[in-house]
Amino acid sequence: MRITVTVNGQPYTRDVEPRLLLVHFLRDELDLTGTHWGCDTSNCGVCTVQLDGVPVKSCTVLAVMADGHEVTTVEGLERDGELDAVQKGFVECHGLQCGFCTPGMLLTARWLLDRNPDPDEGQIREAISGQLCRCTGYENIVRSIRWAAEAGR
Repeated sequence: MRITVTVNGQPYTRDVEPRLLLVHFLRDELDLTGTHWGCDTSNCGVCTVQLDGVPVKSCTVLAVMADGHEVTTVEGLERDGELDAVQKGFVECHGLQCGFCTPGMLLTARWLLDRNPDPDEGQIREAISGQLCRCTGYENIVRSIRWAAEAGR
């Protein structure tokens, strides 16, 4: 099937197998390897991207379902050489350790802050509840998102 997907503001047209998952389309067809592939069962959330501005687990979305839609990956957060506030927050507050869950966390955090620029800790924890981090107790991740919220004011 021929699909056209806008990824990080750039349209891409490709012929794909109807069963190709979005995570594999991004990584293998477009060489955007910031989107990680983890559990393949939608449990871990490391494959999270934004589809039309909403976080989705790209291991549960077929690439053909993204035809005509806009996808944002972690590579699309940075603008004109400037890191997004959530990326800066993760740097400033040590919000990552191994980094495997970080792309999904960043995209979910950006979605949250776009809808609620001043979330409390409970709202942050609820927003990221679909992402697993096996390295941390989430304290620095929550702190990083709060930092981004405060920097955005």
